[in-house]
Amino acid sequence: MNFRIGNGYDVHRLVTGRPLILGGVTIPHELGLLGHSDADVLTHAIMDAMLGALSLGDIGHYFPPSDPQWAGADSLVLLAKVNQLVQAEGWHISNIDSVVVAERPKLKPHIQNMRGKLAQVLGLQPTQVGVKATTNEKLDAVGREEAIVAHAVVLLMRSSADA
Repeated sequence: MNFRIGNGYDVHRLVTGRPLILGGVTIPHELGLLGHSDADVLTHAIMDAMLGALSLGDIGHYFPPSDPQWAGADSLVLLAKVNQLVQAEGWHISNIDSVVVAERPKLKPHIQNMRGKLAQVLGLQPTQVGVKATTNEKLDAVGREEAIVAHAVVLLMRSSADA
């Protein structure tokens, strides 16, 4: 098989005193995401989709919250490490599609910057990185602005030398 599809999901609680980082972009907001690393749910969902496509586990296996070296880690650095794992297995990303679910802040003004940062780290064109944003229509923890969720799907292709 010359292609693999992976699905990723992440959720983090919103709290005061933390920056809001999504897709490697710091977004002005009174709340930020709580987590061991920078809690970038979008980047985490993408990493899990990449790993899942190759049955390599999840990000908790490679960057466990119990390991102090990952405390406050920049998720874009972790994304680069996951991309190296994928490439070492003989695969590369064809495209990514993702969605961030948040009531606030409005993410549309930041999406192009997110796409650019993610593409740069992964060695892709921004046209290969889809990022969408939606709300949860005020339903559940996301709708009450207690959390932000991200979903991602990644299509991996076998590198031509390994085909």
